[in-house]
Amino acid sequence: MAQVPAATRTLRVLRFLARQSEPVTLDRICAGVGMPRSTGYHLMAAMIEEGFVVHLAEEHRYGLGVAAFEVGSGYTHQEPMSRIARRPLAALVDRTGHSAHLAVPHGREVLYIIEERAPGRPPLVTDVGVRLPAHLTASGRAILAALPASQVRALFPDRSAFVDRHGVGPTSLTALRSVLAATRGRGYASEEGEVTPGFASVAAAVLDHNAHPVAGIALTWPSAEDVDVAALAAEVSSAATVLSRRVAGGPLVSRR
Repeated sequence: MAQVPAATRTLRVLRFLARQSEPVTLDRICAGVGMPRSTGYHLMAAMIEEGFVVHLAEEHRYGLGVAAFEVGSGYTHQEPMSRIARRPLAALVDRTGHSAHLAVPHGREVLYIIEERAPGRPPLVTDVGVRLPAHLTASGRAILAALPASQVRALFPDRSAFVDRHGVGPTSLTALRSVLAATRGRGYASEEGEVTPGFASVAAAVLDHNAHPVAGIALTWPSAEDVDVAALAAEVSSAATVLSRRVAGGPLVSRR
């Protein structure tokens, strides 16, 4: 083992949990990384305190915490994503006449890294650098709907994880699961008045080569406008597919 065994064990635990399809027991973690159970117990306690691991006490299982998701999504916050996404978003705005934005996952939030405002359109809250609750935004819902159920549960373990903005939107894991199921069923995410009253959005997820969501593309317009939502959703999905191919560097791998 390296000269800093605690750091090595911590990194091995994070890598092990990232490969699991659902939260696992302490015994499985210890066996997977090759450490004594007593050591594992204390290490997990420290990782829980720092937010890198969440403990599902009723199931006696452990999964990745919010801090791990923030670190894991760090690469997508960098310049490469902005560079490859700017042209597809600009083209999307030109085709639809509505403002578009790109957001990346940041724990239970999404971080907006590009906003392409359509000419004559009002400014939106989704400016570059703004973070908003993922469960309320169309971009965030598109991302969450593409995650395994176990990861969604790890991000939203109880009601305290659900931030309220305007008194609308899911406030429990059960309600969120219903929203995400509807998102998967229709093929795109949507929200109306949950981020900003008077505005609506549709969004689609950008996937990497493992079909893991790394970003969400959304269009936003005033709710009072008469728009063809299905047509806008198709445009967003098309743009997300283009960007997914650029991110993946080749054919996408299906999880289904």
